[in-house]
Amino acid sequence: MPANTTDLEKRLWDAADELRANSKLKSSEYSVPVLGLIFLRYADYRFTKAEQELNRTDVPTERLHQKSERLRRRKISKADYQAKGVMYLPDIARFSYLVNLPESEDTGKAINESMKAIEAENEELSNILPQTYNRFENSLLVELLKSFNKIDIDTDLEGDAFGKIYEYFLGKFAMSEGQKGGEFFTPTSIVKLIVEILEPYHGRIYDPACGSGGMFVQSASFVARHQKNPSAEISIYRQEKVNETVRLCKMNLAVNGLSGDIREGNSYYEDIHKGINKFDFVMANPPFNVGKVDKEKMKGDLRVDNFGMPRADNANYLWIHFFYSALNDKGRAGFVMANSASDARSSELEIRQKLIEAGVVDVMIAVGSNFFYTVTLPCTLWFLDKGKTDTIRKNKVLFIDARHIYNQIDRAHREFTPEQIEFISNIVRLYRGEAVETVYNSPLLKENFPEGQYIDVAGLCNVATVDEIKEQGWSLNPGRYVGVAEKEEEDFDFAERLEEFNEELEILNSEARELEKRIAENVAMLLEE
Repeated sequence: MPANTTDLEKRLWDAADELRANSKLKSSEYSVPVLGLIFLRYADYRFTKAEQELNRTDVPTERLHQKSERLRRRKISKADYQAKGVMYLPDIARFSYLVNLPESEDTGKAINESMKAIEAENEELSNILPQTYNRFENSLLVELLKSFNKIDIDTDLEGDAFGKIYEYFLGKFAMSEGQKGGEFFTPTSIVKLIVEILEPYHGRIYDPACGSGGMFVQSASFVARHQKNPSAEISIYRQEKVNETVRLCKMNLAVNGLSGDIREGNSYYEDIHKGINKFDFVMANPPFNVGKVDKEKMKGDLRVDNFGMPRADNANYLWIHFFYSALNDKGRAGFVMANSASDARSSELEIRQKLIEAGVVDVMIAVGSNFFYTVTLPCTLWFLDKGKTDTIRKNKVLFIDARHIYNQIDRAHREFTPEQIEFISNIVRLYRGEAVETVYNSPLLKENFPEGQYIDVAGLCNVATVDEIKEQGWSLNPGRYVGVAEKEEEDFDFAERLEEFNEELEILNSEARELEKRIAENVAMLLEE
């Protein structure tokens, strides 16, 4: 079973931290080379596994004879690995080759040559992989290679493992420099839940804040699990403003046998893919509550044309605009959003009202705190569906309160288990009138929906009409509709509640400053008259 604790990340960090302790480089300078070695280790694992499958001998004699004849006529080629969705590795890029080099060899130079060889064989990685290993002491690189070689990948790595490790390292690197960790990685269990609810069987997928690319990795996994070829069924489009993160995403996709159109650009001011009404699916985890976006630079932007420019100094509703505008007429979107966006007032309330009245808000899911590595705040998952305007769900929204559904990994981290993901997804399937999935056969489904039909369950889920949402001031906060279960909450988390209140206070302060500014402008105009 894959390790779901942070034990793996800690082991890797302890090994990599030797570079910081024994080199003159800053954290930001050695982070990418360390991640390059993790990338190489993971790529080598997948290549080795494909190599074993291509050379299998445990097949019936007749088939083995036929296979031997074919191999006699030609050697296994790069195309054979690519057909299995695996990145091709030349001999000098194999992890075993590097680990077994004599310690007298220039290891930094050898790793640089490995990275160059991979780029030469894999066009999508051209100028992407780190090649600065000659800056490190030879003995340190030898020890690091040995440490990474001990990773039992079958046991330790699962899902968007590369992104997960990267996020842990980023948080460590940032904290060592007195900064707050980044937000570009979305925990694997949350990504899986988004994918299960969106059901991206076929079509074009877009993420304008793609980070490490985990959304695409899990989408491909979803397609493969339903017995289809991801490369033939889905097309990947993404945008990311940070160059190093673009490189990470390309590495993550390549090591998982995927490719796509990823471009560097600031989504606030650039629609690089000309994405209005273009995509079948949008999935994203944008940064929360970003201020100081220059709205003057956005004047005339058609992406915010539908519901109008939000006036608050907060980018949450700009992102919601971007996601909505990118969907085609039948498109679905699933994204992570700060809790405060569900109840935001002023111009954001007006935009939310228009969105609800348009009949495209489909599902809202409240998620508890401590799911993210570097941010403890709870969040809400939003799901839009333009295709539901032609269904009986047009004037309804499903609210799910999943704040008390989680698996405690350790004191500071939580996740959804596969059984919990299936259960929450099945609530949505019942609501949509679809067949449920029972791979994990969670008893919670039978407990809460004994007849196999959707029903409102106090403290868990509720379907509200547009009129009922209007009565609640156009709030999309699941807690307002779901209510509480018969058994009251026992383990009150003061820190978690305080963080929720603080986030709401920040939004109110922002709105107050906006209102104060408008009043001052109006008073000045009156005085001029």
